[in-house]
Amino acid sequence: MSDGTIITVENLKKKYNGFMAVDDVSFAIERGEIIGLLGPNGAGKSTIISIMCCLLEPSSGRVTIDGFDIKKNAIDIKKIIGVVPQEISLYPTLTARENLTFYGRIYGLSGKGLKDRIGTLLDMVGLTDRADHKLEGYSGGMKRRINIAVALLHDPRILFLDEPSTGVDPQSRKRIYDTIENLNREGMTVLLTTHQMEDAEKLCHRIAIVDKGKLIALDTLDGLLKQVGESDIIHVAAKEIPPGSVEAIRQIDNVQKVSTDNGMMTIQLLHGRGLLAGIIDTLISSGTKVESVQIKEPDLETLFLHLTGTRLRG
Repeated sequence: MSDGTIITVENLKKKYNGFMAVDDVSFAIERGEIIGLLGPNGAGKSTIISIMCCLLEPSSGRVTIDGFDIKKNAIDIKKIIGVVPQEISLYPTLTARENLTFYGRIYGLSGKGLKDRIGTLLDMVGLTDRADHKLEGYSGGMKRRINIAVALLHDPRILFLDEPSTGVDPQSRKRIYDTIENLNREGMTVLLTTHQMEDAEKLCHRIAIVDKGKLIALDTLDGLLKQVGESDIIHVAAKEIPPGSVEAIRQIDNVQKVSTDNGMMTIQLLHGRGLLAGIIDTLISSGTKVESVQIKEPDLETLFLHLTGTRLRG
C-alpha cells in the first residue's frame, strides 16, 4: 500500500471569531491509503478537509500535499486532487453527461478525450443507462455518484470526500464503496470525512477520531478497538431515569462510564455479560422504568464513548 508519505498535516489550527474549529491537529497519510476522519457534525472534519483542499486558509500550521505547500502551491495542488463536497454541486436541469461535459471543460478537457473519460466514469459509478436524463429526476445517491465522477474527470492522485454516504440509498452507498475501493486498488489515496460508523469500518485502512476540533486517536480499526480492551457496552432504554439510578450504576465495580441521552442510558463496563443481571436489579430498585436492554461487543461506537465520554451522533 505505502510508497511513502503523500500528505502531512502539522499543528493545524483554524479559529473563527474566537471559536477554535481545528485545534492543533497533526497527522500524515501514506500514498495509497484510505483514511477516514470520524466524528460528529461540528467536530471540525469539514474544516480540516477544506483547508487541505485550499478552500480555507488555516489560522496556523502547515499542510503539504505530494510535496506542495497549501499556502504557496494551491494551483499545483488543485491539479492533483479531486474534491467531492458534502453539498451536491451539480446543475439539476442538465443531464449527467452535460454536467460532466461542463466540468470537464473547466478542467481544460475537450474532444474525444473528454468524451471517452465521461464514458469511463459513467460506467464506473453505474449510471451509463441514466447518462442522458436530467439530474432533477435523480435520487440523492445517484447525484452523489455523479459528483464523484466530476471529481475524477482530471484523473487526480488524491480524492477528498466530505460525508460521501450522507442521505444516500443502500444501493448507492454500496456503489460508492465499490468505486472508492476500486480507485484505491488502482493506487489512489483517499481521505474521507464521515459520522457513519459503517463508512469507517468498511472502507478505511486507518481511522482518525475527531471531536471538538481535536484529533483524539488515529490507528487501524483493530488498533483502536484494543484501546477499549475488555469493555462491553449496555444500552438501556427507559421511560424514566432518575439521577439516583445513574449514581447507583456508577458505584458498581467494573463500571467505567455512564451517560444518559433522550431516554437512553449507556453503560460502559468490563465483563458486562456477567454483571447484566445485577445492573438491571440496580436500575429497577433505584426507580428506572426499564423498557429494553441491549449489550454490545466493543465497536467504534464503544470506542468513541470511551475516548470522548459522549455517543457519536450526526
